[in-house]
This record gives sequence, C-alpha cells and structure tokens, in this order.
Amino acid sequence: MLIRPTTVADLDRAAAFVVDDPVSRITEDRYRAELAERQFRPEWTWVAEQDGEILARAVWWGRSDSDHPVALDCLHVSRSAGDRAGTAAALLAAGLRAFREAGATRDPQYNLSLPAGWRTDPAVAAAVAWRRAAAASAGLGEEIERLRYEWTPAAGVPARTGRLVFSPEPDDEAFVAVFRRIAGGSLDIVTRRDVAALGADRQARDDLDFYRNCPGRREWWRLAHTPDGTLVGMALPSRTPYHPNVGYLGVVPEFRGRGYIDEVLAEITRFHAAEGAQRITATTDTVNVPMAAAFDRAGYQVTEIRLVFEAPAG
Repeated sequence: MLIRPTTVADLDRAAAFVVDDPVSRITEDRYRAELAERQFRPEWTWVAEQDGEILARAVWWGRSDSDHPVALDCLHVSRSAGDRAGTAAALLAAGLRAFREAGATRDPQYNLSLPAGWRTDPAVAAAVAWRRAAAASAGLGEEIERLRYEWTPAAGVPARTGRLVFSPEPDDEAFVAVFRRIAGGSLDIVTRRDVAALGADRQARDDLDFYRNCPGRREWWRLAHTPDGTLVGMALPSRTPYHPNVGYLGVVPEFRGRGYIDEVLAEITRFHAAEGAQRITATTDTVNVPMAAAFDRAGYQVTEIRLVFEAPAG
C-alpha cells in the first residue's frame, strides 16, 4: 500500500472519494471550495492507495495564509482496506511526520464532530472506535469531549447591565497576563494540561498565538473591568472558517462565582449580533459545568458533540 500526499493531478479523485460512514463527511463541493481558498491543499491531503485505487484519505485544514495545517478535518478508510484502524494510523503518522519535517512545531489536532447521544448509536460508535484507535496509535492520544453550542437571533440579544466595562487593549502583553491569571483554577482540560506541562507563562503565550491565528480579528478583543477600573477578565470574539465564534472568555479567580461570566459572554454575543451574525458558535468541555451553564442561560443550544484528539503537550 502506497501512502503519500496528493498532487494537483489527483484533485478529481481525491475530491470524489466517498465517505460512507456517519461521521467525518466532507462533500465534494466543500472540498473543492476550500481548496480554492487554500484552506485545504494538495500537500495537506494524504491518501493510501493500492493498485491505483484510493482506499483512505486524510484531509487537514489550515488558514489561507498558514504555513502548516491546524487541524485534521476528515479521516476515512474504505471497508475494503481491511484493517481500518491500522491503515488510518499509518496514514496519520506519515502526514504528521511530514508536517514536522516541514517545520510544524505542534501536531495538528483531530476534530471529530458527532451527534448528541452518539454512544447509543451503534454505527456512529463503531465509526468512532477505529478512528480513536488510529489517532492514539499515531500519537494523538489526548482526548477531550466538548459540547458545541450555537446562538441564533431567536435567543435574543442581551442588554448591557453596567456591571462591567469592556475596552480594547493593543498591548499583547496585557492579554498574556490575563490569560495567565485566568488559567489559575481553570476547569478547561487543555489549559490545565498545558500549564502542568509547559508552565503558566508558556501556556499563556501559546493561547495568545492560537487566538491571534484564528480567522477573527485581534482588534475585536476586549478586557473587562468593573466601573472603578478593577480587572475582572476578558472577552475574545473570534471566528471559525464558517461562522462568528465565541473564541475565548474568562474571569480571573478572585471574581468567579459572582455572575461575571454571564456579562463577558453577553459582550461577545452583543458584538457579533451588532455585526449582523445569524449564528454564533462556541464550545466548552463537557466537564466544565459552570461554563456550560452560562451558555444555557444565554440561550445557546447544544448542536453536536466534538471529540478532539491531540498530541501530549511538551
């Protein structure tokens, strides 16, 4: 079996590859559209083929101006390949190794979108099982389950209460300091893991770099203060490639438990609504119960479950 990145000459075959599982589907139209935007690229699409037939395909995504991919969007192995987990693991390992050799400093994560209640659907559970095994075998052994939320105008736009004042801040170091403070006692799994592995300062700077590289704009970011000027937290409206997104929000430890997270989330919702958003997406870990409750109170609805597979921090 030959494992390799695609070329422009492979475009039609790679785009037409059939995904017949209930997860990980990318339509041919979407694949071609994102190729045109350079969010998918031939060198970021890897295939395993036998006798000229494509048996497996892995499609990584990145920003149009990215040097390296950010996430694995679709992984599929045809049933005719036999060992689906083994084939997928070899495909992932080859792609990840090539990205590292090209200068990537961290392996792209693998995002797998699933319906709510997916564990009770045998077909979906089986589709997850071999992908999970492949991700772990390829080095993406850290797993996080997240709730994907969505706001629409039907939920209403929250009114300002005056409890917090939101202001832009051009100095990145100011945001690094707040990232570092918010990480203290955080319930977010990645934050806790990265602080333990990297230290608080490196973790904060990595977060800053990550959100700077999201499709949203840096000038949207806001610090949150009480009316007397005391720092409470921050609100980072952002975007995915497809929708306005909550991005990042948080409250420093000494102000938690006072309802300020609702105020910060409301500011992000107002910001996007004022720009005409008809949908705002957000995610939080299933174990982050207070954050999930804040989304519920704000009228955000759970639309899917997302499994994220990552390499250990280091």
